[in-house]
Amino acid sequence: MTTSRPTTELSADEARRIALRAQGLLGTPATARRAGVRGVLRHLGAVQLDTISVLARSHELVPYARLGAVGRKTVEDAYWKDTHAFEYWSHAACILPIEEWPHFAFRRRAYRDRPHWNHELPDGAYEQVIKQLRTEGPLTATELGGAKRTSEWWDWSGTKVAVERALMYGEVVCVERRGWKRVYDLAERAVPAELLHDDLDDRECLRRLVRLAGEALGVGTRADIADYHRLKGEQVDAVIADSGLVPVTVAGWGKPAWADPAALLTPPRGRHRTTLLSPFDSLIWERARTERIFGFTHRLEAYVPKPKRVYGYFAMPVLAGGRLVGRVDPAREGRTLVAKQVTLDGPKAVPAVAQALLEAATWVDCTNVRVERVDAPDLREPLTAALSRAVG
Repeated sequence: MTTSRPTTELSADEARRIALRAQGLLGTPATARRAGVRGVLRHLGAVQLDTISVLARSHELVPYARLGAVGRKTVEDAYWKDTHAFEYWSHAACILPIEEWPHFAFRRRAYRDRPHWNHELPDGAYEQVIKQLRTEGPLTATELGGAKRTSEWWDWSGTKVAVERALMYGEVVCVERRGWKRVYDLAERAVPAELLHDDLDDRECLRRLVRLAGEALGVGTRADIADYHRLKGEQVDAVIADSGLVPVTVAGWGKPAWADPAALLTPPRGRHRTTLLSPFDSLIWERARTERIFGFTHRLEAYVPKPKRVYGYFAMPVLAGGRLVGRVDPAREGRTLVAKQVTLDGPKAVPAVAQALLEAATWVDCTNVRVERVDAPDLREPLTAALSRAVG
């Protein structure tokens, strides 16, 4: 007879701190810092890519938030040199540790079995793409024969349709981004031989990804865990009992949760990061989770019509003291970092927001910061004064 595992009870504050440590934003040990960008990638399990670049692209902002002013070329090299990572569909288009290639077999199989696609695959195009890559080596879609038929972003050429289908099937892999274009190569050439297989059944793949999500979140609900690698709720349900995660209850959450058992062994302690976060940072991927943990409503407004924006085009949450204390919508004008719109959670947030702005400015090689608008006008002068003191 099996006995049910006792459920651990966590306060909301304990859960918040566990989540921060799991995401590498609290008490990051020296060993993790020495592991650098690749260590951050392995720790998080996925780093989201996005086309928007304001201060930097999101996949650069994620390690910056955890490690500080790591060089941008260092970031790119860490991801793409020596096949340490591959790009695939996880939470969205993400950079993933290469050792997780076998665990996405379930998704590759699902794509191969998919009956309907948005783009028609022209006869012979798939075979031509594979032949060309085999003969010529890694190529972009343009080098393969064209990414688009017209200037419309959605009007893919037959070549682009074919190579993207091959990417989803796993016959082709994205080995780097060059000028933001995917560079494709044959998986058989790019993925280490010991990892190049689809031997794991769906259940084993899902169990691994649920465990990875739980470790990266520290503690999460069913919806939190499912969202991390965009699994279905029923897929989580099927494997969570033998994923290695343990059931917990969190005060005020209202729904069952699971935690990484290692995260429960020692109280989260250490230095809190003060930093600007990418709107695509995995700490704040899931809006309901962000509201539940931080009492903070997060929404990317880049795709919202300008008159309807509340916080700005690329509003970056400010993390300080383990809390989300404001937002900054940044831009660059030459060597000036422009805070186009700043939202502060009261006067106590001013020093942290000033520090985050100055560190970010230094990282992107700006020599000063200019504040344009502060939502609470009475905090504009204290913020500009804090920036001036730090520069002086």
